[in-house]
Amino acid sequence: MAVMNSLLASLRAALRPADSVEELELELLLEAAFQVYGYDYRGYQRDVVTRRVQAAMKQLSLSTISELQARVLHDTHAWNVLLRELSVEPASMFDDASEVSLLRMSLGVCLHGAALPRVWLADCAGAQQAWTLAILLEQEQLGARTEIYATVSSDALLAEAQAASLPMARLGELQANYVCSGGVGKLLDYFEVSGDGLHAALQPQLRSRITWAQYNLVTDASFNEFQLISGRRALPDFGPALRRRVLRLFDDSLAQSGLLVLDRPLELDDPLAVHYKPVFPQQPWYKRVA
Repeated sequence: MAVMNSLLASLRAALRPADSVEELELELLLEAAFQVYGYDYRGYQRDVVTRRVQAAMKQLSLSTISELQARVLHDTHAWNVLLRELSVEPASMFDDASEVSLLRMSLGVCLHGAALPRVWLADCAGAQQAWTLAILLEQEQLGARTEIYATVSSDALLAEAQAASLPMARLGELQANYVCSGGVGKLLDYFEVSGDGLHAALQPQLRSRITWAQYNLVTDASFNEFQLISGRRALPDFGPALRRRVLRLFDDSLAQSGLLVLDRPLELDDPLAVHYKPVFPQQPWYKRVA
């Protein structure tokens, strides 16, 4: 009992003021997740976290955040449910036609000058986001010498991405995305079909160019230099302080003349803004110039 009281006291001491019981419950849950599992969601946007916590509660048939906290602390399955909900929402292949179009125009410019180009999908939105990029690189004749680093926030997401495949029925739907984003020919040409004909996975030579790793944007340091960094799917979840921290991390990791893909424009008063110039009008895509 003394140990539990001490833990509760330390948790409450670290919390921001709360306006309601539910807000206090949420802060305690996030602090407990950090203290017990080492995952730090305390700097995330509160509206985003609240929505995703409520989704986890619904999955587990729980009525309060306190009930969820108790389950998370003592039940690995409950923790994995919450962790999945708090992670970046999975993407579908070629699901954003405008992003794909801009990538087609940009890959050659930012990658051709490097001897061994590297691209970082920070907090990658699942296997299909990485597969989309691998196919684009192949079409731009950059695939053979470009390494994709796709990082995810947990070991569970890492294992899922590495073992990913698609039901054959989904390829028909994704073909429409592919055509809308400027793709030519059949998407199936880049896939290997399972022996039973029910599933497909990206061809081995394309999968081999993707390096998957568990990586925490909140706590980990820069680990390489990249010619292109895309963090636009993860950044909307971050509160102001955490966002500044991650943008500094990207700045530490981007090569001269590299391309930085964000979710919204850099603030003019951000000290990092002088390092970059916009590449496209009305788009938060930047070339490093200093």
